[in-house]
Amino acid sequence: MRRIIKGLLWIVFSLIPIALLGSVLGYVWLARSVAPATGEMTLADLSGAVTVTRDKNAVPHISGNSVDDVLMALGFVHAQERLWQMEVNRMAGQGRLSELFGDKTVFTDRFIRSIGLYESAESSLAALNDADRKKIDAYVHGINEFIASAGPTFGSKYSPEFVVLGHKPEKWAAADVIVTLKLMSVTLAANIDDEVLRLKFARLGMNDAEITDLQPPVPADTPPPLPDLRQVLGLPSGTLKAGAVEAEKQFASLNEFMATGASNNWVVGGARTESGKPILANDPHLGLTAPGIWYLAHLQVKNADGTSRNLVGVTLPGAPLVLLGRNDKLAWGFTNTGADVQDIFIEKINPANANEYQTPQGFQPFEKKNVAIKVKGGDTVNFERMVTRHGPVLPADYRGLDHYLPDGTVASLSWTALAGDDTTVSAGLKLWDFANVSDFQNGMRDFITPMQSIVIADVEGNIGLIAPGRVPVRDPANQIMGRAPSPGWDATYDWKGFIPYEGLPRVYNPAENVLATANTKIVDAAYPHFLTFDWDEPWRFERIKTLVYGANEQTLATNGKVQGDAYDNAYAVLLPVMLKQVGGRNDVDLDVVKQLSAWNFVEDRARAEPLLFSAWLRMATKRILEDDLGDAFPSFWQGHVGAMLRWLGPNPARDWCDDGRTPEKESCGDILALALGDAVKDLETRLGSDRSNWSWGKLHYAYGAHRPFAQVSPLDQLFNVTVPASGGAFSLDRGKSSFTDENNPFRVTHGTSYRGLFDLADLDRSTYIQTTGQSGNVFSANYRDFAQKWANTEAISIPTGERAYEEGLLGVWRLKPKN
Repeated sequence: MRRIIKGLLWIVFSLIPIALLGSVLGYVWLARSVAPATGEMTLADLSGAVTVTRDKNAVPHISGNSVDDVLMALGFVHAQERLWQMEVNRMAGQGRLSELFGDKTVFTDRFIRSIGLYESAESSLAALNDADRKKIDAYVHGINEFIASAGPTFGSKYSPEFVVLGHKPEKWAAADVIVTLKLMSVTLAANIDDEVLRLKFARLGMNDAEITDLQPPVPADTPPPLPDLRQVLGLPSGTLKAGAVEAEKQFASLNEFMATGASNNWVVGGARTESGKPILANDPHLGLTAPGIWYLAHLQVKNADGTSRNLVGVTLPGAPLVLLGRNDKLAWGFTNTGADVQDIFIEKINPANANEYQTPQGFQPFEKKNVAIKVKGGDTVNFERMVTRHGPVLPADYRGLDHYLPDGTVASLSWTALAGDDTTVSAGLKLWDFANVSDFQNGMRDFITPMQSIVIADVEGNIGLIAPGRVPVRDPANQIMGRAPSPGWDATYDWKGFIPYEGLPRVYNPAENVLATANTKIVDAAYPHFLTFDWDEPWRFERIKTLVYGANEQTLATNGKVQGDAYDNAYAVLLPVMLKQVGGRNDVDLDVVKQLSAWNFVEDRARAEPLLFSAWLRMATKRILEDDLGDAFPSFWQGHVGAMLRWLGPNPARDWCDDGRTPEKESCGDILALALGDAVKDLETRLGSDRSNWSWGKLHYAYGAHRPFAQVSPLDQLFNVTVPASGGAFSLDRGKSSFTDENNPFRVTHGTSYRGLFDLADLDRSTYIQTTGQSGNVFSANYRDFAQKWANTEAISIPTGERAYEEGLLGVWRLKPKN
């Protein structure tokens, strides 16, 4: 019998192609790179033993006798689970992605190297106090201990990306931590691109009223008119220079790191809850990746008296912080304030000496430095980095800038994230020690960038808000106020300092017993300082007000339903307007009109209506604007609800609906009818003619894109994390897509990156979820195990009591000091 079995096995294996057998063996070998749940290791510089207990959800509970020891262990764990993600982010911050990925990322590297992001990280490191620097060094030491233990690139401890690309990570340095945090500022900085967009509109000859129609202020704001940018900046008007669209496409890789942000948070006081204690909710919205941006963790420092200090929440691999979460006394949650902390300045080059530019005091020389970008598989790219009194000079082809700027000029950038004294990491390290809301509000002075609207609640029952960050003060005579590029030769437009910490937005125990932010305006007309004119539209905030501000006897469960709410306030306003425009017409698909007329505005992944309306909005935007914007249209092709209401309204600044490319004069009804036909044809192409098979979730699925294998078939099928998703761009359950993506215009690339719900009556009842899973290794069972829970708006708990998380644990690592 044994001989027969051997013969059968020989026949089977002889029939397997060598390539397939190699793939199977490779799979088995690479799968060994998954971090074991149980192990033991000695770490130099540990002062005492640390245990890392991974619970049933692979969340590590890291327990030691000092903060430094726990942070060293966190560095080790981050490297075990997410080293590839950390490596990509670090090399992005260093401007060295092309050493990994070749010439496709040269433009991203040139942008990062041009603005000097890593140099500002190195300078900021020197500005830290000794105690905080020691904590960062401990964390970095933990990372490097894992790297040292992992062996050669083709060993068994690195995740598959290192092996496939033949890359061995360098040792980490403390500045790598700072630049990892600064990349969050890059991700959340949208103003620079708003300025470029308005420059494009002005270059096309548009006036302030027309630009306002395209980028309207929120209802709570009344910004002064923009001056004539053509006159102020010396812009020629008319069509854009040839090649602008192609120039923008060169920066596609940079978009992965500049996805911008949107978020929800709120806190409900005890007078409105069933328990009598506050409840806090937070869900920051960011670009979706695989693995997800965040890594959940519980950090614990045991005190000599038998008590302990705990931090629980999401960490950012590459940084020694629990950025969003809770300690033993309070909880906090962030949203991006969106303050205008970037200004582009147009600098006039001296026509007699190209090494100088004009200032209010005359011509001054550029600071210059030669930079070399190494390119995998290609030649080194050399360029000259230039710096002005305002800051670094942007690459000439950034977003096609050189196609919009006047001749004989360059654009420089002032940005608080480039400060050489950025101590934001120190603010994060204080989170261990805050005991109440007042401590938190008074303790964020070190927080520089990116400005955040933070809601806080403590176990004593207090609630509050603070929006820390460095915000420039602008001259009252500055009519542009950061909305568009400014003339660099005129001192009127220079920054005049920064808002003092005491002057930043702050609320403590409001009478309404509730606070919320959702990227829209957070201050009233009495607030004396300028923050921005580019607030988000208030659709999500208004929904929070409806569901939270008027409710009493609230619980974790009721607030969890709010976080998962897929009702679209924006579409509830816009759809009736669009339907009225096509009402009574016979040249539209009446079945679709009837279906949309009955829709309840809930963007349920199982329903067709959200797909039908999104497709209609997409095509309507194209039909309305493409003739007016020409080559500038693709960069503006999104679902602009507030703007669409102006275009379809009674008094637009121009007749946006009329198609200037045709001899006829089209009405808005004509254009919307054509767009509805376009939408139906598009969906038939994508999903077939059987409309019973159409549903939102078939095309609207969360797309966690792996870097870089999202671009490599068939590896993308293995490494990407996808799941059908409810919600949309304006619902609380955020799911934003990119209309410009012709192949996947409804695929969710930006959404809820984490949900946290905190019960101040019992913080161990708090719940958490992030988008993918804890592991960054595709062969791990924990690479994508959170994805469906996340899509269903379910969550997990992370208790701090050892008995509570021991049930079903995956294993324990014991890290020991060298004696």
